[in-house]
Amino acid sequence: MSDPNTVAAPAPSNVPEWRRYLRFLGNAVSHSVEGGWKFYVWMTLLTAIFLVGANAWAMQVRDGMAVTGMSDHVSWALYIANFTFLVGLAAGGVMMVIPAYLYHDKEMHDIVLIGELLAIASVIMAIMFVVCDLGRPDRFWHMMPVVGKFNFPISMLTWDVIVLNGYLLINVHICGYLLYKRYRGQPPVAKMYVPFVFLSIIWAISIHTVTAFLYCGLGGRPFWNTALLAPRFLTSAFVSGPAFIIVAIQIIRRLTHHRFGDGAIRTLVGIMRITILVNLLMVASEVFVEFYTGGSHTGAAKYLYFGLHGHHELVAWIWTAVAFCIIAAITFMIPRINERPVWLNTACFLAFAGIWIEKGMGMIIPAFIPSALHEIVEYRPSLTEWKVTAGIWALGFMIYTLLLKITINVYSRNMRDAQGQRTIESKDALAFGEHI
Repeated sequence: MSDPNTVAAPAPSNVPEWRRYLRFLGNAVSHSVEGGWKFYVWMTLLTAIFLVGANAWAMQVRDGMAVTGMSDHVSWALYIANFTFLVGLAAGGVMMVIPAYLYHDKEMHDIVLIGELLAIASVIMAIMFVVCDLGRPDRFWHMMPVVGKFNFPISMLTWDVIVLNGYLLINVHICGYLLYKRYRGQPPVAKMYVPFVFLSIIWAISIHTVTAFLYCGLGGRPFWNTALLAPRFLTSAFVSGPAFIIVAIQIIRRLTHHRFGDGAIRTLVGIMRITILVNLLMVASEVFVEFYTGGSHTGAAKYLYFGLHGHHELVAWIWTAVAFCIIAAITFMIPRINERPVWLNTACFLAFAGIWIEKGMGMIIPAFIPSALHEIVEYRPSLTEWKVTAGIWALGFMIYTLLLKITINVYSRNMRDAQGQRTIESKDALAFGEHI
């Protein structure tokens, strides 16, 4: 009786490996755009939102940054706020690798690729937000090595460029290699991807640490001059990433009618119970230092939490974020919450939205208000900025959806090599179901 975990030896062929890989990419793309009516409605909606955002960005490039709510006083705003959050989301997505590979949690192996694919989509969106924040995106080449002036290693911005693009390439290699081997019906060679898996853990920490150093290294912005910024960024990433993954797992289970990931959800909930409390503790520590010690640099914190001299644009934002995170933290403490989908999804949504506000509007904008000359120039995102933001998020969801469909097709045997080889049947395989 044959062992179901064995893989039949591939038939000899003279086709070069690179051609097989291109064939795999072609099949992956063609299969990823096929689906039921729910899939087409979802993708049509995302495409429409993306086109609205693309049109808004085209007008921004044509008319200049004057169509945004930014000014000489507040030069980093909604775009950079989303960039900061997405870097954390990318880092948090790959943190699924830690329990899966370092602690050999077999149940977490089922969702490793879900986190890796989230990292790819998040980094792409983060880079797009940076490009949209450039007044002259056609001059982006000035930052490229050799053809431009890279200023490495002096500039923290060049470090950010390196870690983001490097992180993207690492995750693309890991996902591409594992999916290709599954498609070919061959077991993956450990030395071809395991070192990159562990490298991705270190790199995930580095991308958010470098982003934090980019802010706290600016001496002229006292609001960012705190040693807690990097740990706070990493802790919040371990909230937003697992929150997104938990919801994604439940959506996939509902669409594929295959139950998987129960153990993974329990692990992620356990992680979030700790990290969301640690994040709230760090926020409280910074608030204590700002308001108890006083000083000339507390203006930004006062403006953020209570308003300053009649200006209070961000007060509603930050207290909404605080309320969301506190309610989410309390909800996560409910015993066996993973068995109550409504409560679990509500807590994940509140935590995700709360971190988005806290690391975005509540972290970036207050550093510019009041200005170095103690002037108060408030910022409110324009309609153009909201359209561009919605368009980039829509494109990110499109990329993530298509990547998930490719993964599901490969692992559910809906897409095979042209040789007709049977894909691997393994206990650690990604049990996604038959179709989406």
